[in-house]
Amino acid sequence: MTALLWAGNAVAGKWAPGHVSPQAITSLRWAVVCVVLWLFARRRIVADWPGMRGHWRLVLLMGGLGYTAFNSLFYAAGAYTSAINLALFQGSIPVLVILLNYGLYRTRVTSGQAIGVLVTLLGAAVAATHGDWHVLATLGFNRGDVLIFIACLFYAGYTIALPHRPAISGLSFFAAMALMAFVTSLPLLAIEAASGRVIWPGIEGWAIVVFVALGPSLAAQLFFMRGVELIGPNRAGLFVNLVPIFGAGLAVLVVGEPFGTNEAVALALVLGGIFCAERLGRGPGPAIVEPAAPRDRPRP
Repeated sequence: MTALLWAGNAVAGKWAPGHVSPQAITSLRWAVVCVVLWLFARRRIVADWPGMRGHWRLVLLMGGLGYTAFNSLFYAAGAYTSAINLALFQGSIPVLVILLNYGLYRTRVTSGQAIGVLVTLLGAAVAATHGDWHVLATLGFNRGDVLIFIACLFYAGYTIALPHRPAISGLSFFAAMALMAFVTSLPLLAIEAASGRVIWPGIEGWAIVVFVALGPSLAAQLFFMRGVELIGPNRAGLFVNLVPIFGAGLAVLVVGEPFGTNEAVALALVLGGIFCAERLGRGPGPAIVEPAAPRDRPRP
């Protein structure tokens, strides 16, 4: 469900330009999420507040980078690249999770996982260059492709930080991050307005805002947090590779984008890379050692 809703976000990111500007949709989506959470879960949030006060720096960092920075770059990328590429590049998130986990926690990486990393990155390169390898020589990447890759890097960092969240309910922690995402989005919205590039939503724009707020923002994030809690960030991150599958299908069926040879090759490489990382990467013992969860956190 998380992957399907995020794939829908890729389609929304492609539709948004002209109906609502990147920073406006980022601020408005988190404003809607905060209002909905306060209306329906304020008692739980207030009860968990004492457990969050000592972790405000972590909440600020995760909300600011994992939500605000990711969303702002994602919607900005929609003006320059296709919905298919927006979905395909999210397939790099599991690879980035593995690499960051190794760099920060020295998580063991098997040969199968290493092959998966290389194959997945090759798929992302095909998507970014659209099959034109001269782009690599001249570094002439599409601006949107670069923006979405940086956004994915931020979200990978958010993913590996999730196991270190305070021992409170996922709903309350998400509410705190949503609030921080809204607060940190306001300076960017002010800059966009000052530059004369802000576009406030009309009817179609509000439809996009409400969808991304209730679907990809609220429901999908809660699903993802619960998934990470149950199976850990590395395994949960692998499911992000369903986003290119759903995203490519939605881009063709809903947006009417063409799906050619380059897109098919990129999709095959991304999925092949994740197969290598998940199947060939399994050794005789655990291939991945997750960061320890807090002792006082309720176990599922």
